Amino acid sequence: MIILAATPIGNLGDASARLVEALGTVPVVAAEDTRTTQRLLAALGVTHRPRLVALHDHNEKERASEIVELARDADVLLLSDAGMPTVSDPGYGVVAAAIAAGVGVTALPGPSAVLTALALSGLPTDRFAFEGFLPRKSGERRTVLRQLAAEARTMVFFDSPSRVAASLTDIAEVFGPDRRVALARELTKMYEEVLRGTAAEVAEQARDGIRGEVVLVVEGAPAREISFADAVAQVRAQVASGIRLKEAAVDVAAHTGHTRRDLYQAALASPDRHGDGASAGPN
Repeated sequence: MIILAATPIGNLGDASARLVEALGTVPVVAAEDTRTTQRLLAALGVTHRPRLVALHDHNEKERASEIVELARDADVLLLSDAGMPTVSDPGYGVVAAAIAAGVGVTALPGPSAVLTALALSGLPTDRFAFEGFLPRKSGERRTVLRQLAAEARTMVFFDSPSRVAASLTDIAEVFGPDRRVALARELTKMYEEVLRGTAAEVAEQARDGIRGEVVLVVEGAPAREISFADAVAQVRAQVASGIRLKEAAVDVAAHTGHTRRDLYQAALASPDRHGDGASAGPN
């Protein structure tokens, strides 16, 4: 099968026992950078030398079927340079091809820059969205940010240390200077640091330069002020479009501040409510 394995994002001590065992036994490793994998094997004291196959952004489409075929006969360990494969790293194409071909896929969980930064941010963690890398150019970046301006979930971005101050400035202008953010750098390493504050404050702190790997966590948009009647109307409109009442109530509650139970009950009592197939109340 295909085995997705998370590798340390900075601290070698985060390598799991399952990762070390797999590196010591699998015949084939598909690696984002084979040189990085060779260094990892040496650092972990693994003497086994599997066949290394390069799998990166530029060749994944061509190599996916080859790797899947290898996995029909033996386990193939799939690694990115750091963290979990497929998360802003190669691997998605191989996983999709393996599923389509009926080849098994499993994972060895481990370090994640996304989850580590989110947990350390001090921002809400109950609902979040990972948005990958912000665009390099300010105009494109602001376009993306404007599309996310109403996003109520906490957002996690990857960014370059050389661009993050400019990104924070754009966030302050598009989302507002008081939007809370956390800039995490060098996670799990000796010089780990998390800068917390408003977008404007952290942009100023980052203006003189940030060093190391960077993850940016941004507070979601505040709930919009909307009357209860208008919120119920939104629920009804979603139900009319084919969404289940329970799901519509949860969605509208998330961005209006009204409770899902009140919205559910009000929409349920509406004489012009469309059928939604929901027989149980919200949980």
